[in-house]
Order: sequence, then C-alpha cells, then structure tokens
Amino acid sequence: MVFAELSYQIFERATLCYHVADSTDADIKNPYKLESIEYYLFQKNWVDAIQWHLEDIIRDPDIEPEFALQIKRRIDESNQKRTDLVELLDEYFWKKYENVILLPHATINTESPAWALDRLSILCLKIYHMEQETQRVDVSQGHVRRCENKMHILLEQKRDLIVAIDLLLEDIEAGRKYMKVYKQMKMYNDPELNPVLYGKEISRCV
Repeated sequence: MVFAELSYQIFERATLCYHVADSTDADIKNPYKLESIEYYLFQKNWVDAIQWHLEDIIRDPDIEPEFALQIKRRIDESNQKRTDLVELLDEYFWKKYENVILLPHATINTESPAWALDRLSILCLKIYHMEQETQRVDVSQGHVRRCENKMHILLEQKRDLIVAIDLLLEDIEAGRKYMKVYKQMKMYNDPELNPVLYGKEISRCV
C-alpha cells in the first residue's frame, strides 16, 4: 500500500478515536510508537480534529464574548501546533530524500509533501462530518441528498489527492522533482514580530 493511502488510514483512525469522547479537552491516546512517522500522522489529525470543533464552537451566535476569546486563544495555539507538525513531517521527507540525485530538468512542486498531507487530514475530517450529516433523521430529505452529493465530491477529491501525493513522492524519489522546507515564520504568535505584543512590552518599559 502506498504512503498516502496508509496516511489516510491513520487519519481515519485518529478521527474515529477523537469522536469516541468527542471533546476538545479529551486526552490523546496515540497507539503508535513514539516519534514514528505513524505517531506524528496520528497527532496531526488529532490536532486538526480539535481545531475543527473549536471552529464550530466559536461560530455559535450566542457565545459569550469572554468564552469566545478563550476559544480564539485555543485556536491560535492549535494552529501553531498544526504548523509545527507539518514542518516536522517535512523534515522527515527532507531527510529521506536528501541524497537523491536530481535529474537535469527537475522541478519544484507548489507545495511540500507534508502540506499536501495536511490537506488530506482536513479532507478526512470533512468526509467524516459530511457522512454524519447524511445519517441525520432530524432534517429534510433535501438536506440529506445535498450532503450525499457533497460526499461523492469529497470522496472523489480524496482519491485524486491520494494519487497526487504518491505521484509527488515518486517524483521526488526519482529525482524528477525536488523539495525545500520553508518554515512558515508565523508572526502573530511571536512577541518579537507582532507589533501589538512588542508594543505592549515597549509600553511597560516607558
């Protein structure tokens, strides 16, 4: 079985495990060997699942402002964890293929393997939740049919993305494509780069 399909199976397992407790405060129970690639893929989807549900919560029109701020802080923290895990996965691919001899006309891809896997992880969550919508009994048949149609599109997208990721990895391994690891360099969480944060530090010193 090829890497992307195996990754999707791990994402599915993480998604199902998360929804046993179905709580953004649930403790992660990662079944894979610590620091293995499977371990990090499971972690990745678990973080995505938490962020998915935090994004649902914060869209409640009746949410209390103070609670909304707490959720926004958690979303920021979760997004940073997500980025860190993607960069960690890209380091894995970088080390795996660092000695590949490039062909003369090798090209770079628009996204790295790990960022493509990030899309696959999110897609796994979309498919899970859309399937839940197709099974609801408290909605109209029109709602169910619309969700079933969306499910067909999502499943097609899943197949295409799995093929595309594995083709990218094959191209990198064969030297037809090369990868670079760019750190995201997020600025809003960095007290040295976010002017609101370092502005506060300056004001404290005045």
